[in-house]
Amino acid sequence: MTKNTPVKAAKVSLEIIEVLRKLNGAGVSEVAQRLGKPTSTIHDHLRTLEQEEYLIKKDSKYYVSTRFLQLGSHARSRNKVFEIARPEINTIAEETGEHANIMIEEHGLGVFLYRARGPDAVRLDTHAGMRVSLQTTALGKAILANRPREEVDKILDRRGLPQVTENTITNRKELYNQLDEIRDRGYAYDDEERVKGMRCVAAPITNDGGRAIAAISVSGPKSRMPEERFTEKLPRMVLRSTNVIEVNLTYS
Repeated sequence: MTKNTPVKAAKVSLEIIEVLRKLNGAGVSEVAQRLGKPTSTIHDHLRTLEQEEYLIKKDSKYYVSTRFLQLGSHARSRNKVFEIARPEINTIAEETGEHANIMIEEHGLGVFLYRARGPDAVRLDTHAGMRVSLQTTALGKAILANRPREEVDKILDRRGLPQVTENTITNRKELYNQLDEIRDRGYAYDDEERVKGMRCVAAPITNDGGRAIAAISVSGPKSRMPEERFTEKLPRMVLRSTNVIEVNLTYS
């Protein structure tokens, strides 16, 4: 076995977990059909995962267990930027009444690390741990704009430019032009590019070398994001908060 050869049994177990997450629970036959594998093989994996407490079984369906919550909380807590940025995210959400978020890049995708809901925030699908294509969000674009171009190329080669809404950027040249503009002005916009009817403003959190290690944002319905608020007030707020977070990161 070469160094880069995946262990098949482990790979199947992880594929099963991902299917159960997407389906919000499923029976043996449904999982087997989704993965194109024998029912007996899937059954053995499901039973093992249940015995190790990574799955629970109710009636004839298997579900992802809360053991993953423990693992996710551990992964998040060891990320220094999460602990330092969280108070600022809470403050922005309270001041604006909208959603405030922090995102990191992992394996070429944007991962929502934390989300705070202001008193007027609408319901969204975002949650801690959710992974999205970077170019579909202001957060992701803010991160990409402050990464070396060769690194961005590798991410796009691996993940592509999937379309989520009619406003999603799917052209690499257009994306590069936007990234140049974002880098120059210091913050990014998302105008209904991942969620129809929603606008978002984001700014990167950078290290001493100018590399983006995360980004924070404010997002809200387009009806509550007129031009002045969208292009002036909210950018000032997220830039203020990223400055506070970067200073605290430096001296923590």
